[in-house]
Amino acid sequence: MKRILITGGNGLLGQTITRLLMQETKYSILVTSIEDQSVFTNHTIHYRRLDVTDRRDVRESIQEYKPDVIVNTAAYTHVDDCEDDREKAQLYNVKSVEYLAEAARITDARIVHLSTDYVFDGEKAPLNESAPPSPLNYYGRTKLASENVLRGAGIRHAIVRTMILYGCGIDVKPNFALWVLYNLSSGKKINVVVDQYGQPTFVDDLGYGLIKIIELERTGLYHISGSEVTSRYDFAVAVAETFKLKKDLIQPISSEEFHQVAPRPRYSEFMIQKAQMELGIRMSNVREGLSVLRKQLEYRKYEEL
Repeated sequence: MKRILITGGNGLLGQTITRLLMQETKYSILVTSIEDQSVFTNHTIHYRRLDVTDRRDVRESIQEYKPDVIVNTAAYTHVDDCEDDREKAQLYNVKSVEYLAEAARITDARIVHLSTDYVFDGEKAPLNESAPPSPLNYYGRTKLASENVLRGAGIRHAIVRTMILYGCGIDVKPNFALWVLYNLSSGKKINVVVDQYGQPTFVDDLGYGLIKIIELERTGLYHISGSEVTSRYDFAVAVAETFKLKKDLIQPISSEEFHQVAPRPRYSEFMIQKAQMELGIRMSNVREGLSVLRKQLEYRKYEEL
C-alpha cells in the first residue's frame, strides 16, 4: 500500500486530493496542515498538525510516517502580501521546500510540488515546460526558487505549474470564482480587470492530474491548467451566467485602475499537451468546470439541510 503525506491538507487543493484519494483502497494517507484539526470529520482520516516552516517538525513527521510520496500543496499564496512581507514569503515558499526535500532524501520519498504561472512574465505565449521563467513579482520569484530547490536536491520529484485555481471545499478561503459568486449573490458590485488573461483551472481536474502523477510515478515538470484562455472579467461573467446572477454588477476596469501591489502577468497560456498525453487527463474549459462547481455547491447545500 502506497503511503502518501499531504501538506496544506486543509486548503482547497489539499482537501480535493484527500477526497479523491479516499475513494481508493490502495493508499494510506496522512493529511497535515498548520491547523490543530482536520476539516474532515471522517475519523478514518489520519491527521497530524505540521508546520512546514519548522525544520524539526518536518523531519520528525516524515521520518515517523515514512511516506512513499509527499504532495506539497502548502504555500504562502497571497501575492500582494508576498511583496510586502518577503521574509515570510521566503520562509513558507522556499525554506519549507528545503526542509521537505532534506527529509525526503533521508527516507527516499518522492515529492510532488505545486508551482504557478507567476514564474513567467506574461510576455510570451503559449508556454511549454521548457520556456525560460521570468517572474514579475516576489511570489513568482519564491515559487521559482522552490522549483530550483527540488532540482538541486538529488531526490525524485515532479513539479506541477498551474493557474487561477477554483473550486469548493470546507472553510476554504475564497478563490476567484467563489469571490465572484459570494459578492454577486449578495447583490454587491465588484471591479474585475479586463486585461489579465489566463486559464482558470477547476481544482478536481488538477487533483486527478496529481493522482495520475502519483500512480504512474512520473517525475519532471508539468503544466496543468484549464483548457481555455479567458480574461478575469469574462471568467467573472461566466460565473454570473452559470449561477444565474446579475452580470451588470461586474464592473470592467484596467489593471492600472485596480492598483494591485504586485505586478501580474497580463497573458498566461500553458501548453498542456504533455500532461494530457502522458497522464491521460482531460482538462475542462470554463463552462464545464463552472457547471460541475454549481452541482457540487448545490449538493453541499442539500446535505446541510
